[in-house]
Amino acid sequence: MFFKKFKNTFLTIAASILFIIPNSVFAYSEYLIPGGENIGIQINTKGVVIVGLYKVNNSYPGKEANLKVGDVITKINNEKVDNISTMVNKIEKISDKSNIKITYMRDKEELNTNLKLVKQDDGIYRTGLYVKDSINGIGTLTFIDPETKLYGALGHEIIENNTKKKLEIKDGKIYKSDITSIDKSSNGNPGEKNAKYYPEEVYGNIKENTTSGIFGEYTFELPSKEKLKIANKEEIKEGKALIRTVLDGDKVEEFEISIKSIDHNTNTSKNILFEIVDKNLLSKTGGVVQGMSGSPIIQDNKIIGAVTHVIIDDTKMGYGIFITSMLEEAEN
Repeated sequence: MFFKKFKNTFLTIAASILFIIPNSVFAYSEYLIPGGENIGIQINTKGVVIVGLYKVNNSYPGKEANLKVGDVITKINNEKVDNISTMVNKIEKISDKSNIKITYMRDKEELNTNLKLVKQDDGIYRTGLYVKDSINGIGTLTFIDPETKLYGALGHEIIENNTKKKLEIKDGKIYKSDITSIDKSSNGNPGEKNAKYYPEEVYGNIKENTTSGIFGEYTFELPSKEKLKIANKEEIKEGKALIRTVLDGDKVEEFEISIKSIDHNTNTSKNILFEIVDKNLLSKTGGVVQGMSGSPIIQDNKIIGAVTHVIIDDTKMGYGIFITSMLEEAEN
């Protein structure tokens, strides 16, 4: 829910187009390096995702071809495409633009259709499709396994904003990102972290996008900080805990929260209900903000979970996921 600032683009011909698996995260290591660092996130999708349809002259080419938002284009005239640039190049080479074979995935089913491009008065053919092959945003690093150098972040899946579906990823990376300012949360209006990006300073790759977070290999130098023991969910209790996150630049700070309830029975990213009680944090953010997801939750000097969601009607309140849920998901 906290992965933000997506950009859509529309597909034209004869123009430049603008438009997440470690096999084992831990085999149950006892200690992890806690995160809290802000990270930039870039993921590349498997295929080209349709995120919208638009009218060209008096027709809707995408609708007439029975294409829908959320479909993932994988082939053009039986030739594989995995990004927008390749898709454009293949379409440009086809002489009959009124009968282009499109192979696409819809809910894990492979389908085919024929797309008729529409030529406008300016001589440009248009598909009627808004598409996307990558997204960028920010989040928070949750942990690094010092033995395997595998990491986890976010605590929930990355969902494409237009389709509202979990993205099937080809690959991706996490990289350096500094917080420049905070748009404060208020009840009914969650705020967000604003960041500066350094995509050339890569921290690791992204191999998996799951309901419990994103996972991959941490390829940068390991942070020099104290390792924390992993808490089993049965050890977590109501009352005082801490979260680690960044509010300014790259400085990781600790802030006090109060755990209000614990749900041991639901396999979701909303196992821990907490309230921010730290006055300093509240004065700066107004509560939980977008970009905070993945911030590790610590209790009794053990890592117990990660922040995942804000409660919109009361932004001092939020949810977290058990750290063991993240690790178990990453193992699969």
